[in-house]
Amino acid sequence: MVHLSASLWWLCTLSTIAPGWTQQTPHPTSRSPPQNSFLKFRLAGYPRKHNEGRIEVFYNQEWGTICDDDFTMENAHILCRHLGFTEATGWTHSAKYGKGIGRIWLDNVICTGSEKSIEECKSRGWGNSDCTHEEDAGVVCKDERIPGYVEPNTIETEQRQLEEIRLRSVIASAKNRLPINEGILEIKYRDTWEQVCDVGWTQKNSHVVCGMMGFPSDKKYNKNFYKQVKKSSGKKRSIKAKRVPRRRVKKQAVSKRVSKVVASSSRSSPKQDPQQKDPKTNNRLYLDKQKPSFRVHSVKCSGTEVHLSLCPFEFYKVNSSSSCSDGGPVVVSCVIGPVFAAQTAAQTAIKKKKVVQREEILRLKGGSRPGEGRVEVLKNGQWGTVCDDRWDLQAASVVCRELGFGSAKEALTGARMGQGMGPIHMNEVRCTGEEQSLFDCQYKNITQEDCKHSEDAAVKCNIPYMGYDKTVSMEQSGE
Repeated sequence: MVHLSASLWWLCTLSTIAPGWTQQTPHPTSRSPPQNSFLKFRLAGYPRKHNEGRIEVFYNQEWGTICDDDFTMENAHILCRHLGFTEATGWTHSAKYGKGIGRIWLDNVICTGSEKSIEECKSRGWGNSDCTHEEDAGVVCKDERIPGYVEPNTIETEQRQLEEIRLRSVIASAKNRLPINEGILEIKYRDTWEQVCDVGWTQKNSHVVCGMMGFPSDKKYNKNFYKQVKKSSGKKRSIKAKRVPRRRVKKQAVSKRVSKVVASSSRSSPKQDPQQKDPKTNNRLYLDKQKPSFRVHSVKCSGTEVHLSLCPFEFYKVNSSSSCSDGGPVVVSCVIGPVFAAQTAAQTAIKKKKVVQREEILRLKGGSRPGEGRVEVLKNGQWGTVCDDRWDLQAASVVCRELGFGSAKEALTGARMGQGMGPIHMNEVRCTGEEQSLFDCQYKNITQEDCKHSEDAAVKCNIPYMGYDKTVSMEQSGE
């Protein structure tokens, strides 16, 4: 009893002497978020400030977004408190900060404002959504921290996601050929396209990039060709740096051009096409035209990621003078899937046979576009579906790559692509992402008693850009 009284006296004394000390433990009636061990929150997207952005939730070991359906200020208040801010000043809809990737974890979220966690709000449940990432919600938080707030969640002060990438065709004559499956890897950083340093770059990184671009796998390219180009472009840049004053250079350039014209006119025939270009000029690389601007380095993917932003990487500091001093821009070459490959008639016939063999055990049904649909597998001579229990991006990506597409954009649950018929062959599919076929993954054989067709799994795969949008616009403009 004496010990208990002494402890209480000591606690009261601390509260009197240092009242701020007691703020480390919020009052039960306050709206500070609980220290949740498995939920994490972050802000992402661009352009934005440190206290605003697309709201993303880490649940079940995977980052995902929240749909803007039924979103309110009460929802925003709770999410901002999760992030360590006192309250929200606004919220955004229709992916104002850019579209996210992966799962859409929550939909139709309705909060009263008194909840301690977003989990306590009404919703359709984790992973149950009929939205697309075009409906990703964002929040704008008041730039004021909760007193004494300690939270492992990171508020991103710099955009840490590589949300948009492209392969820039390095040969000028190939820039109009679609799909572009080889070129310099470029990332969109704010409003510009910049390059990635190839020091330490691995084939696993290329595999992830190809998946994002809609290709099933990566392939080798002619490294000697790119080495020669890097050397030549490096010499050109060094020559430019050592140039004498401009007037003198112009005179030299004019004299050189005159001598070249005289020499060429003595060798060429009068009927030579003036529009015909030197093949060497046509094959000139992008590196010759513009000095690379490096933004990202030290990318270290395991090869199973569905997006480059999920890999560890580093940004160069702004105006860094030593950016990629020992290397050059990353070059990636990808295998074109059979659906999109431009081939001769003989090659097409061979590929069709391979596709038929593959589709005998796996297919997508119910989708409106290539690379999306309900997953169906052939087992014991009968087509059936896959239950969505534990269905995730890793399993969806195995399906997409097996069918000749890229990695998965979304792993859909709740029969989003319609309900199938017949048996449900697989449940609780668990893939690592390295499997060549869905049947190589771990799964359970089930009956309809364990799962219903209202839980049929589906996928949306990354597909290569084919310029269909430009084709449509050209047809419309000609009417």
